[in-house]
Amino acid sequence: GGKGDVSQSQEANEFYVSEEAASKDSLKTLHKTIKKVQEDIENFSFNTSVSSFMIAVNELSAQKCNSREVLEPLAILISPYAPHIAEELWQKLGHSESISTAPFPKFEEKYLVESIKEYPISFNGKMRFTLELPLDISKDEIESAVMAHEKTAQYLEGRTPKKVIIVPGKIVNIVG
Repeated sequence: GGKGDVSQSQEANEFYVSEEAASKDSLKTLHKTIKKVQEDIENFSFNTSVSSFMIAVNELSAQKCNSREVLEPLAILISPYAPHIAEELWQKLGHSESISTAPFPKFEEKYLVESIKEYPISFNGKMRFTLELPLDISKDEIESAVMAHEKTAQYLEGRTPKKVIIVPGKIVNIVG
């Protein structure tokens, strides 16, 4: 391969941590895991935490996450379950003190809050298509986006709707 290619052996043996900010998806995965593990510890359901770690690692791998912002708290989270591996990861992350001295990660709800809603768009009560819109827009902005959509024109076939019912964060129903 060319200069930019990474050989298999180099890729498999190198431990690379990015200092860049983590993606929203990666932070969501991390905080979902922190919340679950916290609940599992409180309920003495330690076995289900292991499942949560596997899910988190699979999701983070799919997201190609290598952000310190996610990997450090994840290593701390895993440390009560796999102390030796976590300690090794902690050193690879550049720490000289023991991982056991690191503060346990705090769950932050804001990372689980969805910012986009997939609205079902209905005509006379029948769902015809969905439209992804930001959750923080007004009813008027929702209506404008729906009315401007090509599929809306298709289903209205030139008719003017009698009524547009909008329940923000839930549904849009066009009557008439």
